[in-house]
Amino acid sequence: MARFTFRLPDIGEGIAEAEIVAWHVAVGDRVEEDQNIADMMTDKATVEMESPVAGTVVELAGAVGDQVAIGAALVVIETEGEVAGTESASPATEQPALDAENPGVEQATAPAPAPTPAPATEGPPPAPAAEAQREPAPAPHDPAAPVLASPAVRARARDLGIDLAQVKTDGDRVRHADLDAYLRYHGSQGYAAPGASRARDDQQVRVIGMRRRIAENMAAAKRHIPHFTYVDEIDVTELERVRAELNANRGGRPKLTMLPLMIVAICRTLPDFPMLNARYDDEAGVVTRSGRVHLGMATQTDAGLTVPVIRDAQDRNVWQLATEISRLAEAARAAKLKPEELGGGTITVTSLGPLGGIATTPVINRPEVAIIGPNKIVERPVFRGDAIVRAKLMNLSISCDHRVVDGWDAASYVQALKKLLETPVLLFAD
Repeated sequence: MARFTFRLPDIGEGIAEAEIVAWHVAVGDRVEEDQNIADMMTDKATVEMESPVAGTVVELAGAVGDQVAIGAALVVIETEGEVAGTESASPATEQPALDAENPGVEQATAPAPAPTPAPATEGPPPAPAAEAQREPAPAPHDPAAPVLASPAVRARARDLGIDLAQVKTDGDRVRHADLDAYLRYHGSQGYAAPGASRARDDQQVRVIGMRRRIAENMAAAKRHIPHFTYVDEIDVTELERVRAELNANRGGRPKLTMLPLMIVAICRTLPDFPMLNARYDDEAGVVTRSGRVHLGMATQTDAGLTVPVIRDAQDRNVWQLATEISRLAEAARAAKLKPEELGGGTITVTSLGPLGGIATTPVINRPEVAIIGPNKIVERPVFRGDAIVRAKLMNLSISCDHRVVDGWDAASYVQALKKLLETPVLLFAD
């Protein structure tokens, strides 16, 4: 038998290591040539690793969440036939799965059976009869008369927010059992029955994969970049009318959202503001102002936020942009983006669509120096001369790196962008 060591290949320029985000094989498994054996993540790109040979897995580099250096051993495969030691691999076979599990969840959920006494509080079968005997003949109570109760009962009622005058009792004073009955019969008022709680068990979740990359990138961006955000209101009434007309006559082309029109406006205004379409190498102290617009498009996926890049956005029309946006969004959600579709952006747009809120303060995608965030569109009355009319308004946010972009530049750029969006015919003029 021969052993083949599959080393982690160079999967991206400047990448020194990658994170194991999923194993598709375990020790002792039989693999075929070109079979997917693991998913590795680097700089938000998930890359599938395929076995170059057929054989039996005898060693794995680590557990999910571990980092593996480029060139280091990822998998050891025994080739040329079945391996006699497959039985001895059973304990190791289970180890990666155990490492990937969340021990905190087991510890948190283990006490769940503890509240078993709760059904007992509902009482044995005779209890309803006892309460039925008590209900028809409550002791008459004069609202003006003082309520008798022990200091402990009074303190408990005060903590629970219960007015003792509203509590029924069979005796001459309110007891803890009377408070319990009150709590059980007034659940509709927000009171919890004794022993019942809406609290849930805590969970411990490992920060791995995409979420770890997001955490690292966001922390680095906020640590290194002095952000400032500028927000202005834009009247998009006419832009929405134009978009509706384009969609009504689109034929087999994809439906236009606001985003393709926004990107066209961004690309048309950036040449006059080159300091925004740039990447800043703060270690070298060099700003590279790009002559092309490689526009990052923040996309939410089940695994977290990812930013695919629309290459040469300045050369695409609204229909081409709509098609590329749809393609990249689907690839991102299916984790099928290529490494070259995730890097090299010069400016980013982030939009939550109808969830956009009134204003956002987006975090810059380092090493870029600006990020634009359109917010949701709302209808409001506005003045047109002396008349009050309905208008569709949208706030637009831009965050910039104050080391290389001045507030004047950001404000001036947004005004130029506002002019195009409020006069959409200019978007289609040469």
